[in-house]
Amino acid sequence: MPGAQEFEEVLDDSDKNVASFDQQNVSLLKRMQHFLHSTPAAVPLIVLVMAIVIFGIAIGGKFFSAYTLTLILQQIAIVGILASAQTLVILTAGIDLSIGVIMVISSVVMGNVAVTYGLPTPVAIIAGLAAGGLCGLLNGFLVANMKLPPFIVTLGTWNIVMATNFIYSANETIRDTDIDEQAPLLHLFAYSFRIGGAVFTLGVIATVILVLLLWYVLNHTAWGRHVYAVGDDPEAAKLAGIQTKKVLLAVYGISGLIAGLAAWVSIGRNGSVSPSSAVTDFNLQAITATVIGGISLFGGRGSILGTLFGAMIVGVVSMGLNMLGADPQWKVLLTGVLIIGAVAIDQWIRKVSA
Repeated sequence: MPGAQEFEEVLDDSDKNVASFDQQNVSLLKRMQHFLHSTPAAVPLIVLVMAIVIFGIAIGGKFFSAYTLTLILQQIAIVGILASAQTLVILTAGIDLSIGVIMVISSVVMGNVAVTYGLPTPVAIIAGLAAGGLCGLLNGFLVANMKLPPFIVTLGTWNIVMATNFIYSANETIRDTDIDEQAPLLHLFAYSFRIGGAVFTLGVIATVILVLLLWYVLNHTAWGRHVYAVGDDPEAAKLAGIQTKKVLLAVYGISGLIAGLAAWVSIGRNGSVSPSSAVTDFNLQAITATVIGGISLFGGRGSILGTLFGAMIVGVVSMGLNMLGADPQWKVLLTGVLIIGAVAIDQWIRKVSA
């Protein structure tokens, strides 16, 4: 066998080490930045735990009681469901300003079909869910097919749906006694049960199940990955073969359906059906919970578990301040601080890829 050629002898003496990245010189701050980037629900979870501990120390053992903590869950159930719908939209780099009024008109449809028209309650529920889904599909069509900005589209449909709500209902409230007599199924999510000192309602259970279901869909299905891809870079998503129009249409349609579910839960929570609740700032509350929960307003990043934590943070702050007898404006102030802080942290975390 002929001897080794000259270039082979050089290779034999060369360094055999594989290229590697030096992790030893990475600062603790950089490591934290990488961790938060890979675990977007970590920040709201840390803030939630800190808020519970701080108010627990300030108020005492009463705040840590199972009843108080589950009462917070009851209070944030509706906002948590709406925030879940908002999360889907914001993940695509959009926003839905009409989500709150879609919920209200869905509840009005449910109440009128069941009580005023006397149709079976399951039909009323399906009609309310369909109303929410159609409103969502309208938003999706205008955003995906007409290429209109989500902010402008949903600002416009917010006004349209609100006016339709008042015209259709004649601003008449359907009383809880009438619902109990003719359509008790509409109060399903008000049903409560105890586990020790904790009191849970079916509305709370529905919120948690919805969040877990959406978490699985977003993290373990192709459609969920497409949602993130569309929000991160729609042009790259198109080049990758993703049908961005269909994804956007589905996202807004599902968001409307979830608002219909929130309508059903709200009837159980409030007892009656009031068209005037459309003026309540459900939209702002849902966006607040979503942003505090670490969902990036630029799209493509965040965890829906963080959204649930964000809603719980607002609930803990509100309950804690109420128990301390503080001025209600402190809640508004702290919420504003949390929103700005959440956006600042998101901007800092996004630099990890730079």
